[in-house]
Amino acid sequence: MALFGNAHPIDPAQAQQDYARLLGQGEHVQAAFLLIRDTILFTDRRLILVDKQGITGKKTEYHSIPYRSITHFAVETAGTFDLDAELKIWVSGSSVPIQKTFTKGVDIYEVQAILTQFVAK
Repeated sequence: MALFGNAHPIDPAQAQQDYARLLGQGEHVQAAFLLIRDTILFTDRRLILVDKQGITGKKTEYHSIPYRSITHFAVETAGTFDLDAELKIWVSGSSVPIQKTFTKGVDIYEVQAILTQFVAK
């Protein structure tokens, strides 16, 4: 399903190792998703969007969003004909949401629960 541009879950422990240089002392990856070359990390402190750029993907942008900056979010479950679930996150100072698409195999309620745990503090 990655060929269609949809995120699927990856092992948080592996993501913890792969992205250890991005993480602060004591910061832990709670959940991680792979979207072709890009990665979405939910840590206990922030949301990290890893955006591989260019043809080779050697250039990478790491977008860090502290949970306190998230003003609200929405999840849209997969339907009968639409096999994808969507996550929309609004960050303070921006009227346009960050949007990510997940395969039907991803439990979008789990994604929502992770955000609720950290954003609603």
